[in-house]
Amino acid sequence: MFDNLQNRLEKAFKTLKGQGRINDLNVAETVKEIRRALIAADVNFKVAKDFTDRVLEQARGQNVITAVSPGQLLTKIVHDELVQLLGGIKSDLKFSGNPSIILIAGLQGSGKTTFTGKLGKLLKSQGKNPLLVAGDVYRPAAREQLKVLGGLTEVAVFSEDSNNNPVEIAENAIKHARLNNHQVVIVDTAGRTSVDRQMMDEIAALKRKLNPAEILFVVDSMTGQDAVNTAQAFNDVLDFTGVVLTKLDGDTRGGAALSIRSVVNKPVKFVSTGEKPEALDVFYPDRMASRILGMGDVVSLVERAQAAFDEEEAARLSKKLAKSNFDFDDFLIQLQQIKKMGNIKDLLGMLPGVGSKIKDLEVDDNAFKGIEAMIQSMTPAERAKPEILSGSRKQRIVNGSGRTIQDLNRLLTQFNQMRQMMKSMQNKKMPMGFPGMRR
Repeated sequence: MFDNLQNRLEKAFKTLKGQGRINDLNVAETVKEIRRALIAADVNFKVAKDFTDRVLEQARGQNVITAVSPGQLLTKIVHDELVQLLGGIKSDLKFSGNPSIILIAGLQGSGKTTFTGKLGKLLKSQGKNPLLVAGDVYRPAAREQLKVLGGLTEVAVFSEDSNNNPVEIAENAIKHARLNNHQVVIVDTAGRTSVDRQMMDEIAALKRKLNPAEILFVVDSMTGQDAVNTAQAFNDVLDFTGVVLTKLDGDTRGGAALSIRSVVNKPVKFVSTGEKPEALDVFYPDRMASRILGMGDVVSLVERAQAAFDEEEAARLSKKLAKSNFDFDDFLIQLQQIKKMGNIKDLLGMLPGVGSKIKDLEVDDNAFKGIEAMIQSMTPAERAKPEILSGSRKQRIVNGSGRTIQDLNRLLTQFNQMRQMMKSMQNKKMPMGFPGMRR
């Protein structure tokens, strides 16, 4: 996400490296490079020009204090302007009515149905009782897809498979929600391959009938300026309340994310970075600006860890560690909780200074599968006491997991090293090494 833009911005800031102060000449050259970087990232030309004009105005005449280099000063100016470009502050969902209705709109393939499932899971984690409504009556298997997502996230789904009238389905869903104490109804709607009058009339009719508290426009970040143009067309008809950017983990140049707020004057509310139900983040302009500039996003990383790690499990594990009883069952639980946090490369990109260094690194999200397979091929006794693993036991484990003896020996060595490290940390009364763990 934003890798190319991040690299080009870094090169632009290097123009000021070693210079004692910002002057009209050096800042103009740097700002010109920033504008080129934004346009290369498929940012709307007017947005890019207005942005760099503001940066230039802010930077001219700035004095550089001893502890701050010109490059650092300009980075801060660009960061502050990026925050404003992206909306300034977080925009929360608004809830009103009984039930509160959220209408999901967008083109086909933008990720509307997947987002609907993710939003249901997020709202459920916040203590609400959402109902997902299968309102896409055209795309084959759209209703079935939402049912599967509802099953995965344990969120209720309303679907009338024999009814092909989206307005009737939504109205019946609202009646069902009132009878079953669903405070929020999320209506997935049909998409098309292009903006057409039939689609617009249908979604407009849904808006009139439902009077939703929120209308969220879901846009595929990988479509660049086309996404912004589509957003304008939808906004003219729907006057939607917020934007959702999907597929930010793909090969996207970032133009849609940086342009859409300025062009349609509507806040980005969520960003999605993968297919997993957990891969949905509330959009924070300041955090996104930091990530674009390679500063990382530690706050979001910690929030993901807190959401993924179970407090009761963490407390149980802490007690086991205190008695030096950490075993492979505990290790397996920790791996599974880490996987809940999302795409591994995306997580690494949240660490300050790491994003640009891993842009060409292939990070396999299935890297844990081999480890899990070996642990799951062990007996309960072997997981609890891996020291009993003899040659024949090891052979049985590698045969069952499809791995090699070398893979298993490497896992055992790493596990023992980690167990020794945790034991020494306990003896020194140091904080635990796993996220979510408490003393």
